[in-house]
Amino acid sequence: MEINFKEIFTAGMILFAVIDILGSIPIIVDLRTRVGKIQSEKASIVAACIMIAFLFVGESILTLIGIDVNSFAVAGAFVLFFLALEMILGIRLYRDEEPKTASIVPLAFPLIAGPGIMTTILALRAEYQTINIVFAIVLNIIVVYVVLKLSGQIERMIGTNGLGVIRKVFGVVLLAIAVKLFAANVKDLFN
Repeated sequence: MEINFKEIFTAGMILFAVIDILGSIPIIVDLRTRVGKIQSEKASIVAACIMIAFLFVGESILTLIGIDVNSFAVAGAFVLFFLALEMILGIRLYRDEEPKTASIVPLAFPLIAGPGIMTTILALRAEYQTINIVFAIVLNIIVVYVVLKLSGQIERMIGTNGLGVIRKVFGVVLLAIAVKLFAANVKDLFN
C-alpha cells in the first residue's frame, strides 16, 4: 500500500463529481426549510462510514450474492450515466418519497452516499490502491461537511444560476466518467 497523491486527487475528483454536493445545495436548503436544523456532523460521519464500509466489504457482499465487480461496474456506469443526464438536462428520473427527517435519510443516504457513490467506490477499487481511496473519501467528507455547514451562505453567494452552471459542468464530467467506466469493464464481461 503506497500513498499516491495523483491517485488521491483523481479518485477525489471522481467522488466529488458523483457526490455533487455543490449541485445538491438547493436540495439541502429545501430540506433545511422543511424539516428544520440539519446535523452536518452526523450526516457527514454516517456518509463516511457507509462509503468506507462499502469500500472494504462491498465486493464481498457482491460475491456472496453472485455478482462480479465488472457486472456491478457496468451497471454502475448506467446509473452514473442517468445521474449525469439528470444534472445536464435538469430533469428528475428518480423520485423518492418526501422525507420526514433529514439528518441521516435522505441526506447521508442516499444524497451523499447513495448507489452512484457505492458503484463508483467499487470501480475505483479496481483501479486504485485502497489507502488512496480512503484519503479521497475523507477529503470529500470534509468538503461535504463544510458545504453542509455553509449551504445557506454558498447559495446566496453563488446564486441559483451559478449553482445551475456548476451542476451542468459536473454532469458533463460525470458523463465522461460513466463512459470510461463502461468501456473499461464491459469487455471483461465477455471473457
